[in-house]
Amino acid sequence: MLTKKTAGAGQGRGLRGLRLLAVPLAVLALHAGTGAAVAQSQLDGDTAAGAPASAPAVRITEGQVRETGPGGTLLYPSVTSCLTVTVRLADGGLVGAHASLFQVPGEYRSDRILGALRDRVGGRRVTAVEVRGAVGAWHPGYFTKAVESYGDGETVPYPTRPDPEGLAAAVADGLGQPRAKVTVTDVPDGDQTVR
Repeated sequence: MLTKKTAGAGQGRGLRGLRLLAVPLAVLALHAGTGAAVAQSQLDGDTAAGAPASAPAVRITEGQVRETGPGGTLLYPSVTSCLTVTVRLADGGLVGAHASLFQVPGEYRSDRILGALRDRVGGRRVTAVEVRGAVGAWHPGYFTKAVESYGDGETVPYPTRPDPEGLAAAVADGLGQPRAKVTVTDVPDGDQTVR
């Protein structure tokens, strides 16, 4: 027996099935292509690319790397002896890292954070890199060998004076960016908000 379907009959089930299939396919597509960073940022709780300006700020605590899309805001809480590194993308997005003098368990050490930030930026065009925080507490070498990686008998270098030029060169090298794109600013203790 043939039954004539009326317009709209059974579409609810078909659309629901398509929606259920669309989510896993979208995740696979994102991880397979250039959208992996966006998919990861959504899993990390970051603001998605193209987020409205009213979206909550993306918090980046010590040892973390995160991003927000165009119009978004990054919040680096409690920057005392730390440095923050914010990469400004050509599309208006921001990718940031909160570099800590000492590793926070489960997060990036100072000698790994620039590599993680570079990987997160990927091939996207960078317009500027802003380094802010406790400039006088940082030796440029901490970006290539973390304080906690020195063994017994090894001397840990420490800054004898602020070295913004050395820090800018180390960050530029670690990110594979021209030195001219990097600025360094000594900022008093507290929260940093970048828009």
